[in-house]
Amino acid sequence: MRNKIVAGNWKMNMGFDEGVNLAKAVSERYTKAKNTELIIIPPYLHLSEVSRIAKAKGVKVGAQNCYHKENGAHTGEISAAQLASLKIDYCLVGHSERREHFKETNAELFGKVKMLLKEGIRPIFCCGEPLEDRKSELYFKTVGEQLKVLWELTPEEFDSVVIAYEPVWAIGTGETATAQQAQEMHEFIRALINEHYRKKRSESCSILYGGSCKPENAEELFSQKDVDGGLIGGASLNSDNFIAIYNSLK
Repeated sequence: MRNKIVAGNWKMNMGFDEGVNLAKAVSERYTKAKNTELIIIPPYLHLSEVSRIAKAKGVKVGAQNCYHKENGAHTGEISAAQLASLKIDYCLVGHSERREHFKETNAELFGKVKMLLKEGIRPIFCCGEPLEDRKSELYFKTVGEQLKVLWELTPEEFDSVVIAYEPVWAIGTGETATAQQAQEMHEFIRALINEHYRKKRSESCSILYGGSCKPENAEELFSQKDVDGGLIGGASLNSDNFIAIYNSLK
């Protein structure tokens, strides 16, 4: 049985003390359920202290990004090896905001995935279409192109990958894909995995939905056959909302 996951991406929000307090509030209220994981993904600023707090309660911790090179003169960047030294569990790769604002290429994304896998950190690989591709009914083509990066991995490497589908038109807009739209895309993604890595791996890969998921719609989204949880943005900044979304997995 594949894991059900709720991951909270704080993005570039909160000072140090605010982040520590939020991590404490979430961790204290977390109750582990079978085959589920709760992940906090704070900015680099918080990683060390949040990791100490969260891991003591069984909550996983992820980073928002890493660099695609092993080390060296790359001022301002963080390597997968540095994240591993903090025993970070997960790291986002290819979030739509990184793709849009920092023009990340497929070669860079592949390099990040490989660096993370080398260090034993699980990539959460993001994909999703902009509004114009949704309106033009090109969304399958767009997501299929984005996922080509992953098909270069060996089957054993792919076993560590989590995929997050985030329709760009539904991120931070208040718009949400319907449960049926989410299921349709997740089913498509799982079929692609089956095509490249066979049925066993397609059925074991966790695929998350990201895009204005909140307590009011989480249960319906998570009840879909191929939706294995959520990559949560704004709602993860409130411990009540974040825990309520996680409890929707149960």
